[in-house]
Amino acid sequence: MATIYDVSKLAGVSLATVSRVTSKNARVSDKTRQKVLDAMEDLGYRPNSIAQSLASNRTNSVGIMVSELHGPFFGLMMAGIEKELRAAGKHVIITTGHSDENKEKDGIDFLISRNCDAIILHVEAVTDEYLIELCKGKTPVYLMSRYVDGLDENCISLDNELGGYLATTALIDKGHTDIAYITGPQFKGDARDRLTGHKRALAEHDILFNNDLYYIGDFRETGGIEGIKYLINNKKSFTALICANDEMAAGAMIHARELGITVPDDLSIIGFDNIIFSRYVFPKLTTINNPIDEMGHMAAKLVLKNVYQHPDLLIKHSFEPSLITRDSVFNLK
Repeated sequence: MATIYDVSKLAGVSLATVSRVTSKNARVSDKTRQKVLDAMEDLGYRPNSIAQSLASNRTNSVGIMVSELHGPFFGLMMAGIEKELRAAGKHVIITTGHSDENKEKDGIDFLISRNCDAIILHVEAVTDEYLIELCKGKTPVYLMSRYVDGLDENCISLDNELGGYLATTALIDKGHTDIAYITGPQFKGDARDRLTGHKRALAEHDILFNNDLYYIGDFRETGGIEGIKYLINNKKSFTALICANDEMAAGAMIHARELGITVPDDLSIIGFDNIIFSRYVFPKLTTINNPIDEMGHMAAKLVLKNVYQHPDLLIKHSFEPSLITRDSVFNLK
């Protein structure tokens, strides 16, 4: 079985150079790296990952916690993170928190116990104070889709309040004033912020927020179905409906169709996130773009820059949503 010494001898380089190549250290010329890689291939040499970890005090693994494995939103996020890290020779360990404080803390403890070099968290139930204390520990922690004051450099976040504002403004600009709203669970910061943006847009146009046109959903298709049932049963007139994510918007569209309500002629609907199926439902869903895949790439780059010494990577901490206009909104003007 070939050893690192054999690779060093065949390539004509030092043991340290071989080690730098196998650990994907940038401080090796392309020519030298290729010589080492060719020698490794000729000899059938595979680096011993356990020995590498002991030598470098790194496991080359990054922990990821997401709220759910359900749905396309988290798939896009995890794919963005994993692709960026895999290109740098790192691997991911994934667990879920299910938006429950105890489960989130248990999952974080698990990732730390696996000796991950860093952890990327999409958490919703643990407090800001808990996260601030967590970031004082030995394992570097980075936050996805959440901003915590004092942890600015550890956060990759979206301006959800602006997204809520853009959705409502888009409907008002089309002549809608009777606007219903299905939000997500209010313990979730993104749901609260999107609702705040909605209310700001209404206030700027002197439209009162109507509690009879408001429903708290679950960020799933079921929330959209139950929400539109509730709103219709209230017998309050509305020409437009905002759902705080695309899954609930899809549920609302399905149930509206079952009731004989035509979208957008009878009811305009707008979602949030721009997940992949939003362009395939009928009619195609007008929504707010949440660049979660790009944010996932950026979270991985943040880890690579700070933990694995890739100083040249440029980091963008805050992202802005944008309106994606499709076919589910009718112009009343």
